[in-house]
Amino acid sequence: MIFLVLIASVLIAGVTVYQYREQSKDYHENRMERKEEQIRQSIDLAIQKTTYPVTTENLDLIFKNEIYEIAVVQNMNFNIYSLDGELIKSSRPKFANDSISMCLDSEVLNKLEISPNKHYIRENALAGDKYKASFSYIADQKFKPIGILNLPYFEDNSFNDYELKEFLFRLSGVYLLMLLMAIAFAFFISKYITRSLETISTMMGNTNLNKQNKKIYIDNPGEEIEKLIAAYNAMIDELGQSAVKLARSEREQAWREMAKQVAHEIKNPLTPMRLTVQSFERKFDPNDPQIHEKLKEYSNTLIQQIDTMSSIASAFSNFAEMPAQQNETLNVVKIVKLAIDIFNEDYIHFIADEEEIIAKLDRTQLIRVVTNLVKNAIQAVPDVASPRVLVSVASEGDMVKISVADNGHGIEKDNEEKIFEPKFTTKTSGMGLGLGMVKNIVETYKGSITFTSHLGKGTVFCVKFPKENT
Repeated sequence: MIFLVLIASVLIAGVTVYQYREQSKDYHENRMERKEEQIRQSIDLAIQKTTYPVTTENLDLIFKNEIYEIAVVQNMNFNIYSLDGELIKSSRPKFANDSISMCLDSEVLNKLEISPNKHYIRENALAGDKYKASFSYIADQKFKPIGILNLPYFEDNSFNDYELKEFLFRLSGVYLLMLLMAIAFAFFISKYITRSLETISTMMGNTNLNKQNKKIYIDNPGEEIEKLIAAYNAMIDELGQSAVKLARSEREQAWREMAKQVAHEIKNPLTPMRLTVQSFERKFDPNDPQIHEKLKEYSNTLIQQIDTMSSIASAFSNFAEMPAQQNETLNVVKIVKLAIDIFNEDYIHFIADEEEIIAKLDRTQLIRVVTNLVKNAIQAVPDVASPRVLVSVASEGDMVKISVADNGHGIEKDNEEKIFEPKFTTKTSGMGLGLGMVKNIVETYKGSITFTSHLGKGTVFCVKFPKENT
């Protein structure tokens, strides 16, 4: 709207200027024709009254005084030239004759001669001002040319220019007022139109999947706004339904993840239990003098794993962390050695800097951490010619350090950042929950787990626990 007002003002101003110039041009052309006709009539009358022979040589005598009387009556100066273009008489004063051309150039004479109506108008410049000069023949009573009439016409546009300026000034005032009115009108119209849009925008900005969203109700909205509101309200209904479905899906997914983790945790102790039973069955000898000690050792191993499964089941039934921490003061060296004794692989080696490193940890969870790391190390060396797994325990200040190293294939660079993610695995079997669970246990004790790996050389996992946990 504002743009149209501006364009209209510019166009009207341009048309106004053009119209004024055209009117001024037509006015001066008509005025020049009238003056020229009036002067010619006065010249013809003077020729009729003269007693001198009407010849070119007598033009100076014929218009000796009459030329001034005609110029005063018609309020316009003019000049009379011979047919050869020489100045004969001028109505202007003598002292001004130096500004008058004393001889017409050949172009004027040729143009005048070849003109069908024996009339020629030429535009000239004098002292920086443009003026028109009219040339026509002066004829005797027999219509024979005897001289040339020259009528200089200066266009005075000062009055028209003044009127044009005044008109444009008033027009600009009117259009300025119209522009201000258009701006105000456009502002209120836009506010009225966008009122509903602002409400919709605010409601959409406050839309949240985690809360109950309100619908939009606006009195007397426009047709387009009403369609937009209906679409938004329909979207809110769909969003509410989607939120319910998503919450249900998240709960189901949480239970599935819980079930997978429980299954994974139960499988961890079942494997060493199976291996222990098989080993006991294979090596059982009733006549062995140490049979009672071995039987007690196998029983302790089975009881520990059964306790682990019982702890997992209890934690799952209580819907708490698996399993709940039961911190006790224990010898980490002894517990780690006990955890790896359930594995029968002869390439598993254990070293410790000290015979006793005391820390306050949960026995079951410590066994789970070591068991998972050793199991992963065993799975990393099945195709190695000389497999080797080294488990070490050392003390570093206020921390106890447990390392599990293997000479397997190593971990690829692309997988290093995802190694602790739940459900990530590079094995053909398993659910990839082991290392994620280990990391959760370690971080629960405010510890840390890191690893270094080189392709083709092996991997070292390093776990650090504070000796005292508050």
